[in-house]
Amino acid sequence: MINESLKKRLEKINARLTDVEQELANPEVIKNIKKFQALSIERAELLPIVERARSLDRLSRDIETTESWTSDPELKEDAFIELDGLKKRVSEVENELKALLLPKDPNDKKNVLLEIRAGTGGDESTLFAADLVRMYTKFAERKRWNIEIISSHESGLGGFKEIVIKLVGKNVYSTLKFESGGHRVQRIPVTETQGRIHTSACTVAVLAEVENISEINVKPEEIRVDVFRASGAGGQHVNKTESAVRITHLPTGIVAECQDDRSQHKNKDKALKVLCARIKDQELASQQKSIADTRKTLIGSGDRSERIRTYNFPQGRVTDHRINLTSYKLDQVLEGILEEFTDMLVAQHQAERLSSVMD
Repeated sequence: MINESLKKRLEKINARLTDVEQELANPEVIKNIKKFQALSIERAELLPIVERARSLDRLSRDIETTESWTSDPELKEDAFIELDGLKKRVSEVENELKALLLPKDPNDKKNVLLEIRAGTGGDESTLFAADLVRMYTKFAERKRWNIEIISSHESGLGGFKEIVIKLVGKNVYSTLKFESGGHRVQRIPVTETQGRIHTSACTVAVLAEVENISEINVKPEEIRVDVFRASGAGGQHVNKTESAVRITHLPTGIVAECQDDRSQHKNKDKALKVLCARIKDQELASQQKSIADTRKTLIGSGDRSERIRTYNFPQGRVTDHRINLTSYKLDQVLEGILEEFTDMLVAQHQAERLSSVMD
């Protein structure tokens, strides 16, 4: 059951919920839309915790009552069966409560810049990148997220050397954050004349959007901005003005480029957002590596070079190597039905965190 430390914490949360609900009933707060929304979000986060704490109190009383029946010869057998069920429910609610009390990832509710880069495999890897773009776009459409292409470098065969897509919606980052890493494809390329299976790869990076550039400690003198003429696949000029923008963060060497818009100002704004997201992602990856060095985890290491998933076309198979999950529904996965993987990865991550709390 709940220890004394956890009991005190739950009492504080319950008291805070009472205060929040009183404030929400205040006419002055109702007039202040920003404050009202913030308090409503806080209430939505506190309420499930309080509800489970109350469930544990009820279950505790039910167990106490049921235990008193075990001394009655006529009720004894049913009482022990009832006790088994109640104790199992207590364990379930305690785990739910501990999961709710785990520290929240501050990025979980943020929008995402999804970056897909072709890797080894030449033209075939750029075509695989296009397949991944379509897969994630279909997934986003099913989730009713908004989709915007920030920048893209197409290959001559209709693939992508690199593309950055902005996804806006509910729980985008928390849903996709474990998609970062190396994605490998095994299939016969369209350019293969002898029917041999080739292996190609792409890198996916899920970057939490930096809503306010002030979040990143970037000084103006640390940035170099280059402008040049935008060009499409094959090198042809999209326009004759220098509208394309490349921004380099000198201390880290991180580069972001955008040439999709005819406006240099808009391209610069988009490139700066991508740059800030990449800088913040590098900081996050460093933190995650430090944690992983201390405690080995199956997922969430943030290592972009790590091979996380293989798409095997001859076998119709998709395998996630971190959680040893294999699905023979390749066609469905490529149509954006990814929940079998995304849900399992989130559940595994939560289980790891719970295990570390309980150890």
